[in-house]
Amino acid sequence: MHDYLAIHPEVAEALQARKAVVALESTIISHGMPYPRNVETARLMEKTIRDGGAVPATIAVLDGRIRIGLTDDDLEHLGNSQAQGREVMKLSRRDLPVALATRADGATTVAATMICAALAEIAVFATGGIGGVHRGAESTLDISADLDELATTNVAVVCAGAKAILDLPKTVEYLETRGVPVLGYGTDELPAFYTRSSGIRLASRCDSPAMVARILRAKWQLGLNGGAVIANPIPQSAALDQDFVDDAIARALADADAQGVKGKDVTPFLLSRLEELTGGASLEANIALVRNNAAVAASIAHAYAELSAETALPPKPHLTRTRPWY
Repeated sequence: MHDYLAIHPEVAEALQARKAVVALESTIISHGMPYPRNVETARLMEKTIRDGGAVPATIAVLDGRIRIGLTDDDLEHLGNSQAQGREVMKLSRRDLPVALATRADGATTVAATMICAALAEIAVFATGGIGGVHRGAESTLDISADLDELATTNVAVVCAGAKAILDLPKTVEYLETRGVPVLGYGTDELPAFYTRSSGIRLASRCDSPAMVARILRAKWQLGLNGGAVIANPIPQSAALDQDFVDDAIARALADADAQGVKGKDVTPFLLSRLEELTGGASLEANIALVRNNAAVAASIAHAYAELSAETALPPKPHLTRTRPWY
């Protein structure tokens, strides 16, 4: 594993000391937002986590290695790739070995970020929204790999629910079938990404980081493998009007269908088209919600680190650096 895993010294030190660390994905940089807002947002998320007293660990594949923690130059490298004529692969579970073997640059999706975070023993991950069951999946079978990763990989994902372009009721049903807890953070309903509610009631609600941490510890100590979704609504001040969002999504989906957009290209296309149709409002909402998720994730990572410290386990010697991390 160490041939492929490169942990930034700051992150490695925090993990050894069992301090709070929050994983971050990189597709939001390379495929989720336009330049330079993508890089600005990545920096903002890292700063928000640091302000919350935790260490950020943005994850990507660079130079044939999984990088746990990126430099500012790395963020710029990923974010400005299109302008410089460089391709950055969008990496899910199936793509990780290809990127590593070919030494391709790759940005990690929710699924791939969970895998990499688990390798580094990072328990908490902040993102915008998870993937899920796509609309029309009954005929296309288009279901994000994020959902099966949540069922098998022990990482908690703080998000504003699933992306609003998806079939939210089917996504929740799929997660229930796979035994993934969906914890409403200060809410009884599933957030709908750009809006605070979806009308979908959740079975569990948490109103504090400590409660989330206790649930995670109980789950994993029982050997119940898999992650959890911490569904954190977008701040009220940044939420969009539901009818406005629904109309824009319907138009974006129709455009994707007309242009034959398929597979992993669907989500980046729809997010870009929504930005156009909403006059940039969807992008501003996206930035607000990812920052909010980063802040909540930092507080949960702190609470979980405090619980872990109660076990008085020794440091993690396998996380010490025996070769340059870069």
